[in-house]
Amino acid sequence: MNAPKSELNLEWIPAFGFQLRKAGVQFDAVRVDGDEGRRLAEMMEAITGGEPGPVVSEANGRRGVYFLVPAGSTVRKAWPAGVTTLNAAVGRISYVPIPALTGRTWPLAWHFPPTAPDRFVHALLLLSAASALLG
Repeated sequence: MNAPKSELNLEWIPAFGFQLRKAGVQFDAVRVDGDEGRRLAEMMEAITGGEPGPVVSEANGRRGVYFLVPAGSTVRKAWPAGVTTLNAAVGRISYVPIPALTGRTWPLAWHFPPTAPDRFVHALLLLSAASALLG
């Protein structure tokens, strides 16, 4: 069950539209583009019993799927080809597009909205699923 933003107390979710959030502060992100990203989201949904954690999908361009993972959890891991990590590693600044929970947010949408303040996609589980799916 999805709680309203006021109950979640997630200051990083905009009230309307969408905004860019700096990776490595509240979360890191893993982006997988196109159909592979959507398949990975479906795989994570199946593995986790329907609650993989917050996942944002993009409807245009590269059609990226952004898996929000705990801050710092993407650094120093060997991700497979086709995965882009967005984090605050030394010498790197990355931004993640975040839509509001409701209203007009096109081209972004919550594939799986956040369900709790400290609930993110499990990074090691995502790494294992991505490795299995993408090689």
